[in-house]
Parts: sequence; C-alpha cells; structure tokens
Amino acid sequence: MSDFETVTVGDIPEGASILDVREDYEWVAGHAEGARHIPMDQLPARLDELDPDDDLFVICRTGGRSFRAVQWLVGQGYSAVNVAGGMDMWLEAGKPMVSDNGLKPVVL
Repeated sequence: MSDFETVTVGDIPEGASILDVREDYEWVAGHAEGARHIPMDQLPARLDELDPDDDLFVICRTGGRSFRAVQWLVGQGYSAVNVAGGMDMWLEAGKPMVSDNGLKPVVL
C-alpha cells in the first residue's frame, strides 16, 4: 500500500504542474508541453526549485521512476501524485508534446 495517489494521464487536471523525472536525452526527444524537467537523480539537489504547496504530477516513461520520486517527495513534505503509464500513456492519449531537438516529439 502506498501513502500517495496514482492517477492516469486522463485524470491530470488542466494547468496542473507536471514534473518530468526522466533523463536529459528522454526529455529532449519529447515531453509534455509546459512540464518542468528535473531528472530523478537531481531531485535532492534541486528540491528548492519546487513549491511544496503545489500539487506535482510526476511523470517518467512508464511510471517506475515517477513512483519512486513521488515516494521520496511525499517523504520530504511535498504534495506529489504518480502518473501511471507515464509518457507512453501520454503519447497514446494524444496529449500535446514538444521536443527540444527540432524533430517530431517521441517518447524514448
């Protein structure tokens, strides 16, 4: 049993704060429009970049890294929600994506 919420991509409210914890190369290839990027291994050092009063919807490729990131964030007193299925489900749902490499956004 987890001490935090998990939602599907369809349950993310409009205008929600999305935190992408994937690696740089994954982010560059394609990410949710408007998301913030902090790779999971950088979260402890960059925690002050996040608002503890914000509901963070944490996403990775499939949900494993985001699950662990949410566990840690909640333990630090942040409001964080895991996005089940991650960017794979985001893409499948046809949600807006952008890339940082000038190519059509893809999920790696």
